[in-house]
Amino acid sequence: MPAYRRCAALLFSLAASAARAAEPAYGPELEGFDYPHPVQQYRFTSQGVQFHMAYMDVKPAKPNGRTVVLLHGKNFCAATWEGSIDALTKAGYRVVAPDQVGFCKSSKPGHYQYSFQQLAANTHALLEAIGVKKATVMGHSTGGMLAVRYGLLYPDQTEQLVLANPIGLEDWKALGVPSLGVDTWYERELAQTADKIRAYEKSTYYVNQWKPEYETWVGMLAGLNNGPGKKIVAWNSALLYDMIYTQPVVYEFPLLKMPVLLLIGTKDNTAIGKDAAPAGLRPKLGNYAALGKRAAKAMPHATLVEFENMGHAPQIQDPAAFHAALLKGLAGR
Repeated sequence: MPAYRRCAALLFSLAASAARAAEPAYGPELEGFDYPHPVQQYRFTSQGVQFHMAYMDVKPAKPNGRTVVLLHGKNFCAATWEGSIDALTKAGYRVVAPDQVGFCKSSKPGHYQYSFQQLAANTHALLEAIGVKKATVMGHSTGGMLAVRYGLLYPDQTEQLVLANPIGLEDWKALGVPSLGVDTWYERELAQTADKIRAYEKSTYYVNQWKPEYETWVGMLAGLNNGPGKKIVAWNSALLYDMIYTQPVVYEFPLLKMPVLLLIGTKDNTAIGKDAAPAGLRPKLGNYAALGKRAAKAMPHATLVEFENMGHAPQIQDPAAFHAALLKGLAGR
């Protein structure tokens, strides 16, 4: 290799190393990353093992008597609800925002039979422990699938569901997306970097737009992947991806008894495992402009609000528009 190429390769390697060194590194339970409100821990036993769920319980200055429970998505944490927590508490709502087991500041088990039923039961036990008997349950992304399962399991304690760009509006397996399996998901998660996270979020969450404030959430995920708990974080992530793929909720939408507010960014194109699907199938997956309408028709008491030119995370992309629609939908119940 000529000297100038060796020099260029060395400079590139040094630059890459410097970039990696500049990325944050957090503990396996997101130690070192600050949340916008005090974090408490709910300790409980599940499947014979002691666990803890981190959560924020934020009370308003002027309570209106209602509680909203916020369920985060797969690549999100309770902290990413920061803007929604502020908007809701200012409007008088008590807000409870947990990190589910396997995520963020909560326990990362070595072995756990993940199911939406189990996560819903964990959440229900947390709410009972802190005195919340009835609540509006709001889920984003994977949290939307969990919110649906929660509403089906606990209809009498769920006064309303709010689903913000939920995934699971279609059954990827039935449509032909191949199963990757836990081991493949694990290898994929081990290979995650800040650059890969940023590129995916830009194309899927924010319609190929980028703002400096999005970097906080890239750093949050990248820091977990860069930290000393990298392997256990990736392992739980793999188990969770398999849960999402194998446990569809779309067939049970007609069984929901409570009012449902669907808040949909129509430019979203999220579909689990889409990149592994046959080339001809990929463009047909994750069409939220159609999926939102289909879901609203399937749910007996649904109200659909669409956000044109927004992607998978409208609550972050355009907080003002999103929270105006959210508060209107909650007040109109």
